[in-house]
Amino acid sequence: MANILHIDSSVRSTGSLTRQLGGEYIAKLKAANPAATVVTRDLAANPLPHLTEQVIGAYFTPAEQRNAEQAAAIKTSDALVDELLAADTIVIGAPMYNFSVTSGLKAWIDHVARAGRTFQYGANGIQGLVTGKKVVVFVASGGVYSEGPAAAYDHITTYLRAVLGFLGLTDVTFIVAEGVAMGEEAVANALAKNRAQIDAIAA
Repeated sequence: MANILHIDSSVRSTGSLTRQLGGEYIAKLKAANPAATVVTRDLAANPLPHLTEQVIGAYFTPAEQRNAEQAAAIKTSDALVDELLAADTIVIGAPMYNFSVTSGLKAWIDHVARAGRTFQYGANGIQGLVTGKKVVVFVASGGVYSEGPAAAYDHITTYLRAVLGFLGLTDVTFIVAEGVAMGEEAVANALAKNRAQIDAIAA
């Protein structure tokens, strides 16, 4: 747990529950291990570029064969992959926007899902290469999607579990603040539940 990678994707700089809860969790990790380092990627304050034809071309060109344009195009992706591979714990703030992840978080995923670096194709199919790490994902949604008639619209926890697992990240815990558009009491109840979950996993 010495190296923590913190990915924040809420576009809200204030009033974001995923930022608040993720920050509280990291503070507990740091209190337990003051020597831990934290690398933070704020995908709203510093947006990542979306994929381009040049980046995709660089992905599938061996490093020694890339031209100058491809080397420049892939630089951001390489840095993001290096951060991911160096981390022991990954904390992701992922509010639900239109039933799924933010476009900023999707861009981060597109940059770190790299054949040959974070996954590979082998004789037994796809193998994730980002293993032995703990992931904690903080999700916030205005409605309730864990059960009931809206459950079919939850494309955030299902997607993230799938794509993280594809990369080899199978130790994933979701801490979900849901129904937070339903009034102050709903927010207070969600925070109380989430903080109890944080205390349990940070112990």
